[in-house]
Amino acid sequence: MLTVAASFSVFAGASSDIERSKQAFVDELVNQHGFTQQQVSDILATANKSQPILEAIARPWEAKPWHQYYPIFLTEKRLNRGLAFMQQHAQALQRAEKETGVPAHIITAIIGIETFYGSYTGKHSVLDALYTLGFYYPPRASFFRKELAEFFLLSREEQFDMNAVKGSYAGAMGWGQFISSSYRHYAVDFDHDGKRDLLTNPVDAIGSVANYFKQHGWRSGQPVAFAVEVNNLQGLDINTDLKYQTTWADLAKAGLTVPHGLTLSADMPAKVFPFEQQNSTEHWVGLHNFYVITRYNHSPLYAMAVYQFSQQLRDAAEQH
Repeated sequence: MLTVAASFSVFAGASSDIERSKQAFVDELVNQHGFTQQQVSDILATANKSQPILEAIARPWEAKPWHQYYPIFLTEKRLNRGLAFMQQHAQALQRAEKETGVPAHIITAIIGIETFYGSYTGKHSVLDALYTLGFYYPPRASFFRKELAEFFLLSREEQFDMNAVKGSYAGAMGWGQFISSSYRHYAVDFDHDGKRDLLTNPVDAIGSVANYFKQHGWRSGQPVAFAVEVNNLQGLDINTDLKYQTTWADLAKAGLTVPHGLTLSADMPAKVFPFEQQNSTEHWVGLHNFYVITRYNHSPLYAMAVYQFSQQLRDAAEQH
């Protein structure tokens, strides 16, 4: 057990480390990005450490098994709203698909899953979220401090009031839930009104989601994933790691086959992912475009939910 004096010493040490990190952050923005020390210090003084944010990041949805995860997103209500969204924004979706090769139903699935088509874009202060995670969440503090710096830059570029922007507990914002670095690098002014507005403008969100996928290597017309029966697990690298160590030739040698009508090149990156059902495990082959979806959210569960929901949207739209 720590003595009172020892406990105070540990606390004081941790506190001084945080203060040093904050000063280093201020110095970086001043020396590298042209802010004044007063500007950065004044903004940081308005930020608050949030315990609910720390609690939220400790229980991500992606920690659930597949059979508990997908019912959150694959719902009749989300599907019906998605069809209405596709109809309302048909022109923008068609233009985005033509310019980037990313299908309208993939774009719609992302926006539907992320924010229910702009209905739930987040209740947390983005400033508080990035401040809290950047200075009080050691496992990923470095990443979130970088995002906090990006938020300063984004707000200067887009003239945001940093205290007014709301988003997720991880600092993602807008219809497509872009983090600050993604907003800066992939957002586009898709309706050509002079602003890249992902917070309130669905047309800019459509173009920006499509651009994100294009810039991360989406291959137009190629498949995403397909279910397989795995009878012999020996020699197959089946896990949730997103690094593709195998090609379709490797999987074919292990006895896996493609669905009727689908042709894959032998050198195409391919990986078998497990998806836990209540009393069994499904196996799916994720291809290159499946990997691209995981660049949006680094989770095979997320990518599979997006893919399956996009197929529901596509099939339902074709029936109408």
